[in-house]
Amino acid sequence: MKMLEALKGQEVAIHCLDGTSVRGGVLEALDDRFVKYRTEYQTLYIPITSIRAVELQTKERERPRVGFGQ
Repeated sequence: MKMLEALKGQEVAIHCLDGTSVRGGVLEALDDRFVKYRTEYQTLYIPITSIRAVELQTKERERPRVGFGQ
């Protein structure tokens, strides 16, 4: 629970036990049973017991170069 508190207010992706995931939203609030997650289009209340992982992007991935270098 304390780990999730540290992510409050940040943009995260949430992966659930059933294989679904949501991304592009902000972790707004949480309590002992639910997480409030807001995207541009919706507000989700996700049960803590259904969350498999919470992902926080800390650095943009470097894209591989295409073509041949000289």
